[in-house]
Amino acid sequence: MSAQVAVIGSFVQDLAFKVASFPAPGETRIGTFFTGPGGKGSNQAVASHRQGVPTLFIGAIGDDLFGSGYQAWASTEGLPTALLVVPGKPTGAASIVVNERAENAIVVALGANDALTPEHVTSILAAQQKVSVVLLQAESNLKAAEEALHYGRTRGLFSIFNPAPINPGVTPELLAFADCVTPNETEVAYLIEKFTGQRLERDVTLLSDEELQSALDHIPSPTIIVTVGSQGSILYQRRVAPGSIRSIGQGQILRIPSMPVTPVDTTGAGDAFNGGLAAGLVKFQGDLVQAIRYATVVAGLSTERAGTAPAMPSAEEVTRFSQFYS
Repeated sequence: MSAQVAVIGSFVQDLAFKVASFPAPGETRIGTFFTGPGGKGSNQAVASHRQGVPTLFIGAIGDDLFGSGYQAWASTEGLPTALLVVPGKPTGAASIVVNERAENAIVVALGANDALTPEHVTSILAAQQKVSVVLLQAESNLKAAEEALHYGRTRGLFSIFNPAPINPGVTPELLAFADCVTPNETEVAYLIEKFTGQRLERDVTLLSDEELQSALDHIPSPTIIVTVGSQGSILYQRRVAPGSIRSIGQGQILRIPSMPVTPVDTTGAGDAFNGGLAAGLVKFQGDLVQAIRYATVVAGLSTERAGTAPAMPSAEEVTRFSQFYS
């Protein structure tokens, strides 16, 4: 089956701990433990794949137990992968602590993800004739990400760049190659301060449309979607949407609410949104607003289970809430 969505990015092995509250410096707390597949790239690929959209994950792993374990898991999941195995580099790993309020604190060691090469990425993309959406993050080699974005631009693919986690290597030049940028409220505040030297005076959800436009105009991408957790997302169509993408008018802002859920673990909700967005663009033939609403359901449902990739909902589960995105 030829892929329609290509997700390029990271795999890390999640090492997750659930506790009543976060430990203070120097404090040890008793909790429960879970391990499973994670990483923003892999998570987003799983989210897209589970929506029934042919999806390929392109990434890098080490020649070790975590890497071989992921290959076996992806095979069981039915997720096609094109993995660069990097000798001498460990597979990425993440320490995740979740408290009883479903908040999380995460430390990531990228390992082999930093060794993902532009050559590997572009050679795989060149062999995929049906790909229409390319999705990337800031959790692996940014040179590979930039090359993939440039490749997508020259071949008319719709590219989504999720600038997460916060990465000092992200530049305006890199973002200019992306058709759509999807930061959360923390990441968008970081990017605006990095590019302008000025801090946002208030939370993005409290800004007027005019204030949002003024702030987001510093992010050089045609389409900007800011995810704001339980408050949903904000779409700013900075310039006319490229290619066959249908959206709101140039310069307009649309605030899309979240769906009501009872969260258990919010880790990976942003990844669920991005994977759902990529899949939604294929499902709804470029209707960006409908794709965002679809992604909102994918993200919401993912918070009602523990874990990241294993928590991603199926298309059947999402369809039960079709009134939210139809």
